[in-house]
Amino acid sequence: MGLAVCVGMLAELLEDDPESAEGFEEELAEVNRVLAAAGLPPHTEPRGPLELDSRASIDGFPYSFIHYLRRAYAHRVLSPDWVATPLADDVDPTADPKIQALLDGCESHLLCHSDAEGFYVPVDFDEVLFDGDGGDEEEAEGDADIEEPAGLPGGMLGSSQRLLEELVFVAPALGIRLDDGRLSDEEAERIDALIDEDDGLYREYVSWLLLYESARLSIEHRTAIVFC
Repeated sequence: MGLAVCVGMLAELLEDDPESAEGFEEELAEVNRVLAAAGLPPHTEPRGPLELDSRASIDGFPYSFIHYLRRAYAHRVLSPDWVATPLADDVDPTADPKIQALLDGCESHLLCHSDAEGFYVPVDFDEVLFDGDGGDEEEAEGDADIEEPAGLPGGMLGSSQRLLEELVFVAPALGIRLDDGRLSDEEAERIDALIDEDDGLYREYVSWLLLYESARLSIEHRTAIVFC
């Protein structure tokens, strides 16, 4: 089992699995409920086919990998000159106190997000959005026949723009070369080759490249990033 990271999901489901598309659109309605509660514009997910030219050779990774990337980001924020080195296999990246120090502020869109499900949308907002209780408790108690909203998957909603910004910020600590925040095809190919070596910082590279490409495509095509 692992984390799949998808973009253009509604368009794909409408073509291949219309029944599942209905359920996905209900989740998108929850996304827009949370955006509206924060006074933000709704996200309109593309329904037609998209040309998504991701340079990541993978579309998912083990759940643990994202925590290695989150650890690197936390160190980079708190120590700007910090350079990542491979973490020993018997060390849990989630136990790093620097991650907790940033989680307490709930400001990072990379850190403050479920590692198993949820959304990033191409809407530019600063603070991570948290779901409430999913509905009006008083109304629900007054009428048992009213079905309560399922709530936002993952409970937290991130901005694709802020995610991309944070990935650009952590790149130097991982030895990733960007040109004004942009990843060249040559550098993407180099990172993919490092991933294939299954050694060193490969867990950070896997999660960084897939999330970077997902955020880039999300903003370019106005489509949500979906963790599933």
